Amino acid sequence: MDALEAIQTRRSIRRYKAQAVPEELITHLLEAAVAAPSAGNQQSWQFLVVDDREILDGLRTASPYAAMLKEAPLAILVCGDLQREKHKGFWVQDCVAATMNILTAARALGLGSCWTALHPAEDRTEAVRRLLNLPSSIIPLNIIALGYPNEEKPQPERLDPERVHRNHW
Repeated sequence: MDALEAIQTRRSIRRYKAQAVPEELITHLLEAAVAAPSAGNQQSWQFLVVDDREILDGLRTASPYAAMLKEAPLAILVCGDLQREKHKGFWVQDCVAATMNILTAARALGLGSCWTALHPAEDRTEAVRRLLNLPSSIIPLNIIALGYPNEEKPQPERLDPERVHRNHW
């Protein structure tokens, strides 16, 4: 699948088959993540791969929008590392770029994914911080549920020409 097709056909998948994701694919996802651009090349991200069912269930409890983790065999937490920041506050953009690369790569590899936000909701970030024993300099931005999809979603037409402006408003 080429990059444009992966981008245009990516959907938030919330139903997964009971099938483990091979280590090789997890490595590809992480390689895609770190290929993302970052502010001043600071690469202020850290990743936590979770495939332990008990921890996945704990993450589901920590975030009210992570119900799909009940079926997902894998999750990747994308976290900002404040100690790696050269450009204060830009860790969020760095981690969002890495997240989008994971989502796109997952689609291209035949996996389904769903991004669940944690930051800036303090109750969610603190619950995840406690569950995973994260250092204070690490801020969990999101949870990405991953696995082989057990649902198909249509490709909607999303481009609205009225929301595209050229040269001025």
